[in-house]
Amino acid sequence: MFSSDEIEAMVLGSQMVARSADTTLAKAARNALAKITAVLPADKSREADASGLLAGALKPAVADRVDLAPIRSAIRMERKIWIAYGDETGAKTERRIWPISLTFCATVRLLAAWCELRKDYRHFRTDRIVAFAETAEGYPRRRRAMLREWREIEGLPEPRY
Repeated sequence: MFSSDEIEAMVLGSQMVARSADTTLAKAARNALAKITAVLPADKSREADASGLLAGALKPAVADRVDLAPIRSAIRMERKIWIAYGDETGAKTERRIWPISLTFCATVRLLAAWCELRKDYRHFRTDRIVAFAETAEGYPRRRRAMLREWREIEGLPEPRY
């Protein structure tokens, strides 16, 4: 059974995802928490409902121009995508990338990917992606290995689950 701390972590995490992720993921977070609390014993379910932890208000995230759900799917399926991207000046470029990670920051979302043009890892603000297309082409390397390599380059520790 979940401890009180674990229940609070799930409630708080669900609230944070629901307020900062794309619409599909936000709905999934709320649904997952509802399913978890539905199968908890009554006292633990009441504990989740009465949690004193709240995800604080944030400045609204910059609106994305594209739906992130298919990009998340491309990450899971290890599929290359094509993007049209507008930089901070508004100049548009096109890139074929291998998306490996989405980071949900307070006000922006960052897509980390291997960029075929630059032959290096790059970060793309999702609000600057103006169009994208999925491809049926998979990565030539495993995403897990690429993610490990990217983390090392960025100085990010491996997650501990």
